[in-house]
Amino acid sequence: MDNDFGRRRGDGSHTTGLANNTNGATSASGMANGHSALAGSGTLGVEAIVLDIDDTLYLERDYVRSGFEAVGRWAQRELGVDDFAERAWTAFENGSRNTIFDEVLTACGAPTGDAVITEMVARYRTHPPSIVLAADAEAGLDRWHGAAALAAITDGPLSSQQAKARALGLERWTSTVVFTASLGPGKGKPDPAAFELVQEELGVDGKSCVYVADNPAKDFVGPKALGWRTVRVRRRLSLHADVESGSDVDHEITTLEQLDTALAP
Repeated sequence: MDNDFGRRRGDGSHTTGLANNTNGATSASGMANGHSALAGSGTLGVEAIVLDIDDTLYLERDYVRSGFEAVGRWAQRELGVDDFAERAWTAFENGSRNTIFDEVLTACGAPTGDAVITEMVARYRTHPPSIVLAADAEAGLDRWHGAAALAAITDGPLSSQQAKARALGLERWTSTVVFTASLGPGKGKPDPAAFELVQEELGVDGKSCVYVADNPAKDFVGPKALGWRTVRVRRRLSLHADVESGSDVDHEITTLEQLDTALAP
């Protein structure tokens, strides 16, 4: 997910090029190299469990706060603003989104020129995030590993999403991670391209897959069109918790502990 909080000039929403996996290898498909061995559907009712990252495996607000802290260290050093992170977090909690950097700098009497905002956005996107898997996500990944093939599909700036995958240690369970930003303009969700890649990589058809994600505005259109099952995780404090699910959501759960029951044949 692309949550930038400054008006970055001349910045596109997708980064083209190859996706790097957590070990730095690349794949021309835009997918991290390798995949879990495919298991039978068994009691889970599917052969492949494919997960979103943001607000599915951890709370994205934790990444936001981590990013503010990284930008705040730079702002203190370069601009003499001592409480940037705290001010930015307060603005976020109060509902501000797209112009937080500009708002906070203006309130502090600091410069808000293009170069400053661009640097802040870059530092936010590329910082090593202080995030951890939700307890139910880690337990679920352990439980499903070996019972089904595991993969992830994630939108957002390539550097940010790769950093999140590394910080969460996803390579422990799968190396099949599609960073949609590497697929080219227009190939992020809801486009089905990433889901088609996962089917090809894992050697499964759509009816054998489930996509587990959080955002009803874009996450489920693509997989549903390919015959996938869809499960929405509606976590408390997630960024889209107040948005109602659409007809392309088969099941809605509040924790990944409930996924096995939702998938049961």
